[in-house]
Amino acid sequence: MHNEAKIQGSDADIKEMLKKNDLSVTAGRKKILELFLKQQGALSHNEIEKRTGDKFDRVTIYRTLQAFTEKGIIHIIPTDDNSVIYALCKNECAHGHHHDNHVHFICEQCGKTRCLDEVVIPDVKLPRGYSAKETQMIVKGFCSDCR
Repeated sequence: MHNEAKIQGSDADIKEMLKKNDLSVTAGRKKILELFLKQQGALSHNEIEKRTGDKFDRVTIYRTLQAFTEKGIIHIIPTDDNSVIYALCKNECAHGHHHDNHVHFICEQCGKTRCLDEVVIPDVKLPRGYSAKETQMIVKGFCSDCR
């Protein structure tokens, strides 16, 4: 099911989004989805853990992130230290199919990672016999707030 980019984050919206993606409505899923809807950039597992306090354990958060990724609600962004951060998907993503063909920008000053939806990754011509499953592009520099 497609993610709805217009969702504002109300309790009813969050419940509807979970139901549309065939996910049961739990306190953990509601809280974590609310964090993503209110966030202007990406979140790490650690940031989610801090923002939810002691309400949910690491395994619950991990499983929720995994379920959201599988359903096309969030997508994974690799980091320099071989970990990952997560960002909310847009309308083009669905269960098992991520279509986040945009650039991710990492600010070297504030450390925030943002999806630059208006900047499309160019097509990469691969040699004969190769087929791409996914293309990711990360740009580093200084965001508009830090310049």
